[in-house]
Amino acid sequence: MTNRVLIERHGAVAHVQLNRADKRNALDVAMFEGIVAAGEQLKADTSVRAVVLSGLGQAFCAGLDFSAFSAFASGGGSSLLARGDESPANLAQRVGWVWQELEVPVIAALHGVALGGGFQIAGGADIRIAHPETQLSIMEIKWGLIPDMSLTATTLRYAPLDVIKELMFTGRIVRGEEALALRLVTRLAEDPVAEALALAATIATKNPDAIRAGKRLLNHSLDIPVDARLRFETELQLQLLGSKNQMEAVMANMQKREPVFSDHWDDGED
Repeated sequence: MTNRVLIERHGAVAHVQLNRADKRNALDVAMFEGIVAAGEQLKADTSVRAVVLSGLGQAFCAGLDFSAFSAFASGGGSSLLARGDESPANLAQRVGWVWQELEVPVIAALHGVALGGGFQIAGGADIRIAHPETQLSIMEIKWGLIPDMSLTATTLRYAPLDVIKELMFTGRIVRGEEALALRLVTRLAEDPVAEALALAATIATKNPDAIRAGKRLLNHSLDIPVDARLRFETELQLQLLGSKNQMEAVMANMQKREPVFSDHWDDGED
């Protein structure tokens, strides 16, 4: 992972920070690689129970760096379109999609701007908390392009299709209040990073097995028929019932104390 992306730990919460403040966290190849590397690092860490994703400086992410765009347009960006065996997404798409590959909830804290690729990175999160003055845009049409950093696999899952079409066709900028009304963000906050960290800390106190199963349930259920959804609910619930962490949740509630959960799945069988 490059210094383009930093990871701070707050107990079981990992805070991922885009670290190119002088360029409003614009995306160059090093930033693409750093974001994906951060996601891969956290995927492998079972002690992480929630993730916050934010940008340092005056913006979340201003989208593609113009110099990187120039290199891409001249054929120098082929590495961004390379697709490996570890994911269905190519490198450019994984800056958004990698957050859905994580089993734990990811909360994006947005401020300043989230434009183009920045919008799509935020779209990969499970929850988006934005400052009221945040500017968001699907800006690729400005360059005669379509959004190709996983928007169809992420944003289409939470925002209305007609809204996405309008913003994709026009590239217009929307601010926090309108973004909330259009369901592009989950809620607004004057200090989105603090709000996101507080929410992540709350999530981290819950049964981590149930949290992971819940994310998997909701994400997978969008892609399967209703009868399969109902069976999948039961399958995951049976895995949780009687497990070590589920029993700890019950005992902690009965004993009116804070639960102490294990980071490793245990189905309760010897």
